Amino acid sequence: MEKFQRYYLSFLLLIVYTNTIAQVNCNAIEGEDCKKACELYNQASDLQGFRESQEGFDRAIELCPDFSNAYMEKAVPYLKNGDFATWKILIDKAVTLNPKMHLGYRGWCKFQFLGDYKGAIQDLEKFRKYYPEDLGRSLNGDYHLDVVKAMSYSALGQKEKAAGIIERLLATKGYVKGMFDHYQLGVTYFEQGKYDKALENFEKQSKEYDFAENIYFKSKVSKIRNKDYLDLKMLALQTYDDGKTMKDVYTHHFNKVYRQQIEEL
Repeated sequence: MEKFQRYYLSFLLLIVYTNTIAQVNCNAIEGEDCKKACELYNQASDLQGFRESQEGFDRAIELCPDFSNAYMEKAVPYLKNGDFATWKILIDKAVTLNPKMHLGYRGWCKFQFLGDYKGAIQDLEKFRKYYPEDLGRSLNGDYHLDVVKAMSYSALGQKEKAAGIIERLLATKGYVKGMFDHYQLGVTYFEQGKYDKALENFEKQSKEYDFAENIYFKSKVSKIRNKDYLDLKMLALQTYDDGKTMKDVYTHHFNKVYRQQIEEL
């Protein structure tokens, strides 16, 4: 319970952070037009998703065409609404202007929204040039960007490489685990037929934060080993019905499991 509270507190802090990350200190911007563009950008960021917001970003871009943040924030509604073509034009412009700021975000979006796993890996590898010690976390806070890279390798069939990345990250001194790290590592081992290692990670996940998908995979291991798995299956269904699942507002998690899959086990 204490560990879950730690995760929950981290999530609340992330909400505060993501609500303020868009704001820019306009006093640090050079040039009167770019300062004005920055002020327009900050105002528009508070109205994200509304027409007035997009119009504000457009005015900011007209005043200061090299202001990368305006392109990035203008792209967000297109990403959320599934207009990936328009999103890509805008986010690519932001990355061209300021790769150090936007490459990691674009890599995560390629993984999470587009399923462009090769593109995600390429962006995150380039991003490491700017942050060789620590890539940081995805904007929603669910995963360290190295875990995002590992899941991308897993999706491309490179399971052993994926597991190695997460194992090294978990062994790094000072690393703060994400809510689903052990689950994703467990699934990666499960898909390699390494059931001892898979179960070890599912058990660690249960102790830190348990949810229906994790219980489902524990029941799968039991079934494969010809052990009683029905109690775990029923617990997974109950946990699913209680709403304790992997959730995302705009898309779905990697290795997400749905109720029908549990029922068919």
